[in-house]
Amino acid sequence: MHYVYVLQSLKDKKMYVGMTKDLRLRFEKHKNGEVSSTKGRRPLKLIGYEAYLTKEEAGNREKYLKRGDGNRELKIRFKKSLMV
Repeated sequence: MHYVYVLQSLKDKKMYVGMTKDLRLRFEKHKNGEVSSTKGRRPLKLIGYEAYLTKEEAGNREKYLKRGDGNRELKIRFKKSLMV
């Protein structure tokens, strides 16, 4: 399985979208400051994820969610989970 996940920074309230094969390990790395793109944005919370059978499908979804329409979709989907 390949996962596309969405984190929210409790510091700046912004979302981060990523992709991984091991969701638990990757989230631990984010929490421990081992991921440069989120290191300064901790603490983080996992607000959602999707599972895909192939890396290609997950990669396509990750790219979409990082763009305008995908980002708007995330804000609508996680409206109640997001701390604004």
